[in-house]
Amino acid sequence: MPLQNRVTPFGEIVATPARGTFFGNRGGRIHDPATKTLTRRRWASRQWIICVLEFKDRQRQVMGDSYTELFFLDEVTALAAGHRPCFECRRAAANAFFAANHAFNARYSGSMFADRRLRAPEMDMILHIERTSTDEQMPLVPSECPDGTMCELDGEAWAVRDGRLLHWTPAGYDRVIPIKGIGGQRVLTPMTTLCTLQHGYEPTWHESADMI
Repeated sequence: MPLQNRVTPFGEIVATPARGTFFGNRGGRIHDPATKTLTRRRWASRQWIICVLEFKDRQRQVMGDSYTELFFLDEVTALAAGHRPCFECRRAAANAFFAANHAFNARYSGSMFADRRLRAPEMDMILHIERTSTDEQMPLVPSECPDGTMCELDGEAWAVRDGRLLHWTPAGYDRVIPIKGIGGQRVLTPMTTLCTLQHGYEPTWHESADMI
């Protein structure tokens, strides 16, 4: 029986036998170690990060006494769910992510972060506000979104890539449709992350994205 530790682009945590290519956490433990099941909480702090599966030969017991390990199909999925790269195990990716975000902020003199890069706690606070807001985000036209953006179409998640929409499943991307002509849709990727993608950050895709 698979554990409930796999994150969807909607930010939901589900159980699936399909394996992920990245893991991360939401700032601490949100499960009961005795039963290896989630509690009612869905985060322990604002620090939602994306990590590599292997780092410095570290070994962990999944859903043990420490933080709750969560898994993602790929980085595109994790970003849509509101996570960002970890500075410990993915320093190069984290620096690239924060640099691209600063490139966006630097374009606007009115931005309070126009003259410096966001610090990790500041980024975490902004992303947390965006992913927990109950306000309806204005629908966006997928063709105007950068590659790596996830949007909802007919209740399912689709990723923007090379002028197409790739259909997301827990096991990988399984089909594509042309992006041209599709009107405004609900975007799953937080706006701050979308702007970061728009200014040069290139997330890691699951291998299935290259096979369809």
